[in-house]
Amino acid sequence: MPGGSIYVTPVDQVHGLSPQVMYEQFWVKEAGERRKMRAVKAVGGLAVGVALAYRFGLSMPVVGLLCGLLVAAGDALWTWRQYDATAVWRGRRRGATVTGKLLRRRLRRAGYQILDGRSVPGKASIDHLVIGPGGVWVVDNESWDPDTEIARYGDRLFFGEKYGTKTAKALVEVSEALAEVLSRESGVPVTIEPLIAVHGGQIRRSVTAEGITLLKPRLVARWIRGGARADLDETQVELLARTAARVLRRMS
Repeated sequence: MPGGSIYVTPVDQVHGLSPQVMYEQFWVKEAGERRKMRAVKAVGGLAVGVALAYRFGLSMPVVGLLCGLLVAAGDALWTWRQYDATAVWRGRRRGATVTGKLLRRRLRRAGYQILDGRSVPGKASIDHLVIGPGGVWVVDNESWDPDTEIARYGDRLFFGEKYGTKTAKALVEVSEALAEVLSRESGVPVTIEPLIAVHGGQIRRSVTAEGITLLKPRLVARWIRGGARADLDETQVELLARTAARVLRRMS
């Protein structure tokens, strides 16, 4: 946010509030400033439109107004998407619901099956298990505040200034345990790639480190379809899905 981090403030009335509440308060408070900046950008777009119309012999009022409106609309959309990206972190949505809908919409027609909210025997629960022609994936959902940079430095995973080893290790262990169970119970040897759908935070397209890959929810299905780890036929996919449904307890 303009003027520094939204998580550090000298204003007494916000002391004791959660970062999520503070974020929403500052969002509302700075609405007027955002509108002013949008108006400035729109005027700039109008000026560019007038210049282009003059250069190409077009109607200056029409082109200028159109460019100004497009700039304002684009800025409003970009700003809203930045705010909407924090919805899971703010507790306004469930990450598993968001990612689950995206996975079904983009993978089912390609022969993939998705099981949600399952518990691996003796291990932690998983948000999504994806089984399809290209292999098997575990997809977890995590959220971070907008200021947290998610990156790889050397061979280490970092969430801001903190190591991500604990998170990575837990998901790798769950994936390995699940692969062992599915292979044994179905008779189809599989390995499982662990993924984390990142809600919020700052991340480039994808980060792979310490055995896991992190990426935005909208990119998970594309990653799965483009990164085949096996060559399973329809019968094997169905067998693995039925086995997973049988041996993995559904989480409430």
